[in-house]
Amino acid sequence: MTFPVFISTQTEPRARGKELGTHQRKQITANLAGYSDLFAAAGAGPAQVRMWGERALDRAADWAPALADEIAGIAAGAGLEPWQVAVVNARTEILAAIDATGEGECSTSVVLPGAGRPPRTVQTWDWHDHLRDAPMLWELEPRPGHVVRTFTEAGALAKIGVNSAGLGIHFNILRHDSDSADLGVPVHLIARRILDEAASVEEAVGVARSAKVSASTVITAVTMREAAAIEISPAGVAAIPPDPGGVLLHCNHFLDAALAVGERHATERPFTYVRHQHLRDHVKGLSDEDLTARALAMLSHGPDDAPVCAHPDFTQPLNQRWETLATIGLDLPAGRMRVHQGGPCQVAEETWQTF
Repeated sequence: MTFPVFISTQTEPRARGKELGTHQRKQITANLAGYSDLFAAAGAGPAQVRMWGERALDRAADWAPALADEIAGIAAGAGLEPWQVAVVNARTEILAAIDATGEGECSTSVVLPGAGRPPRTVQTWDWHDHLRDAPMLWELEPRPGHVVRTFTEAGALAKIGVNSAGLGIHFNILRHDSDSADLGVPVHLIARRILDEAASVEEAVGVARSAKVSASTVITAVTMREAAAIEISPAGVAAIPPDPGGVLLHCNHFLDAALAVGERHATERPFTYVRHQHLRDHVKGLSDEDLTARALAMLSHGPDDAPVCAHPDFTQPLNQRWETLATIGLDLPAGRMRVHQGGPCQVAEETWQTF
């Protein structure tokens, strides 16, 4: 099984968006319907969701007008209103506004081996199982000669990815007491601007600090020589460096001491600490040159062990079910990703999709 791939030929934002929306109309529309169901299950009605979508679009237009134009283009191609595509991009913000619980259990590992050797990265991406068909792989050229490749959800401008400047990002959700219903810049747009503009960790941190947000996330930026987990919340932005051994691990709780005071996710989902400990206990495997070995080092199932590899509990409502939908490693020297559809327990050398 592989994820669908789309390669943009248009370079102007609105035209690029329209091209994507036209070719991915069915999947984008399905994503919107899936998120509408998720928001409804969490207690938000259509009028409230529309208001948040319109507000997210306004915030995007103020902070990154070209990305707002691209959203409008996607909507035109998909036969939707711009606010509807903004809803897909702002799903993290809307879930924070609803104060939804249990949203995501991703785990990320980055190891910098030094001596000119490339970073060894891997992450699991967990999300609600009814949205398992949401992801796609998208290649675009935001400016001449600068290529971005991203694993994202159809209609969302970016998530995990790499660029031809030698920078890549991983992506995990966080929750903080300062998260609010006053929607800010969608964190998925921050990820996109980092991929579009940044060639260094310092530049990635600068992009993150420039956005006023209403929901929390961590974007782990990595280059051949450096890495940082950029924790983003309405209360501030912190950049967590690797430890002295070059190891940087992140799950779904804040590591920065000041931001951790407002931690929300771990109070409701304390397994994030257990997963983080599992990663620490398996650093040797996570440092392996071989991506399959790194993915297998992540393998662990709850309830007896850390639930790094998640499977849905169908006795629960859809907003309380999640699944490891992808396992992803970055190949920075090649400017590409290797992506497996599913969790570490299904990984084999032949299941990787190179993009």
